[in-house]
Amino acid sequence: MADINKPLIVQSDRTMLLEVDNEAFEECRGLLSRFAELEKSPEYLHTYKITPLSLWNAASSKMTAEEIIEGMEKFSKYPIPRNVISEIKEQISRYGKVKLMKDETGNLFIVSDERNFLNEIANHRAVQEFIESRDGDRIVVKKDFRGHIKQALIKIGFPIEDLAGYDEGAEYSFNFRPLMIGSGSAFSLRDYQRQSIDAFHAGGSREGGSGVVVLPCGAGKTIVGLGVMQLVGAQTLILVTNTLSIRQWKNELRDKSDIPEEDIGEYSGEKKEIRPITIATYNIITHRKKKGGDFTHFNIFSVNNWGLIIYDEVHLLPAPVFRMTSELQAKRRLGLTATLVREDGLEEDVFSLIGPKKYDVPWKDLEKRAWIADARCIEVRVEMDEDLRTRYSVADDREKYRLASENPAKKEAIETILDEHNRQNILIIGQYINQLEDLADHFRFPLITGKTPLPEREKLYQGFRTGEIPCLIVSKVANFSIDLPDAQVAIQVSGTFGSRQEEAQRLGRVLRPKAGANMAYFYSLVSRDTTEERFGQNRQLFLTEQGYEYQIYTFDQLQEMRGKVLESIHAR
Repeated sequence: MADINKPLIVQSDRTMLLEVDNEAFEECRGLLSRFAELEKSPEYLHTYKITPLSLWNAASSKMTAEEIIEGMEKFSKYPIPRNVISEIKEQISRYGKVKLMKDETGNLFIVSDERNFLNEIANHRAVQEFIESRDGDRIVVKKDFRGHIKQALIKIGFPIEDLAGYDEGAEYSFNFRPLMIGSGSAFSLRDYQRQSIDAFHAGGSREGGSGVVVLPCGAGKTIVGLGVMQLVGAQTLILVTNTLSIRQWKNELRDKSDIPEEDIGEYSGEKKEIRPITIATYNIITHRKKKGGDFTHFNIFSVNNWGLIIYDEVHLLPAPVFRMTSELQAKRRLGLTATLVREDGLEEDVFSLIGPKKYDVPWKDLEKRAWIADARCIEVRVEMDEDLRTRYSVADDREKYRLASENPAKKEAIETILDEHNRQNILIIGQYINQLEDLADHFRFPLITGKTPLPEREKLYQGFRTGEIPCLIVSKVANFSIDLPDAQVAIQVSGTFGSRQEEAQRLGRVLRPKAGANMAYFYSLVSRDTTEERFGQNRQLFLTEQGYEYQIYTFDQLQEMRGKVLESIHAR
């Protein structure tokens, strides 16, 4: 029997339609985000999709099929299709049905209560090269292929639960600095940070020790990494996106713990230090002297007896590091990220090689508690002039996107936004260097790109933090872990096609909590009626799932409200 007051419609193709304008919307969205993926988010009706991977992640977080089905029934207008109920039960049951174990002699083997599963696995061509033998009710796996078989099995629908345990690694213990009132180093773990650490570690059991913690930018993922390191108590290798991230991790380690500076090593293009705590860049790990050659620095994984490997910004993990990680399954592995979304569809590899999602917290929950800033997202649609529109109409698809992205009319929109925010604490972020150089010349703001020397980059960041530099223009380097705690406004002038991942990272640049009203603003400038506008709708999907609403203005509307833009944003 239908209940038209409920917000959810579950369809037989495993999609779900959620009404935004319903008093149960927030509660229902919180439930769906735990076991389904957001696909579309127009203003009034959001579309979610139930997938095997979304259900396996739910199962790894101890969510049961009954809990999922009961939650759907609570919010669904109509009875849930039987095939959807069957799919949920089937996929949830699959996680943990097949287990990877290790015996006292060190042999790896697959076991399952379902003999048919073992028969299917043993006879599947995709996994046979990793199998040593069939021994009764278990399949013996070749010792060096623990990661490879996990990758292969998930691709054929068997999300294996790895209970083979971990090498303890060389011991290394340290303590957090004590909480001192009035001290610049005052520090204590927030409740969600402690919960994520405990969820990953699982009391040191075989179920803990590999997985991903998902927290928004500015919520203290580095602190979570530090907490895991302290709990594991072993020498640790930390992999990061760039050299600046190395310095930031090092500063956090020194500020929040009693780890001496001489025990922290940097392994990058500039330095090659191996210490009990070593921080290395993905770039140096994937360096090769010639295409197709050996990885020059692969030995960093074996030169120390690491007990823990941390993958910062794990959603950006390069394919070669995936391959390397497949051979590191005996090490505890922690992935840290703001979003598990990957545009290349390799979320399954993150699941199988790093581990399942162990902890996730809605961004809006942290915003309500003032752990991150209250962010307003605004899309401004800018017209093209007649000449540019003519060029756009005859260009190929890739050129169309670039022409729309580099629309010179965006300068006027930037000018209006700068004036509204008194030209203070503002980042202008873009994809195309020519466009950014043009904006730097026009507005006389400093520009940071990947070619900016590290000392100059650090100097500019420091000037921005102190207020000496009120506005910065940054390229794709802003997509990564840069610490700009005082950035209050971000203006996105161009981006990487429809990258949801990039959208989340860029909003994260302004999410750190702020004194006073704790407000942040994220503007996206797009050319109206172009491919850029369409790609923009895809970019916004992840943040819409997190509860953010994009307010949309034309440039003419922005101009009409000049001097009252912020008032209008807050009124809505």
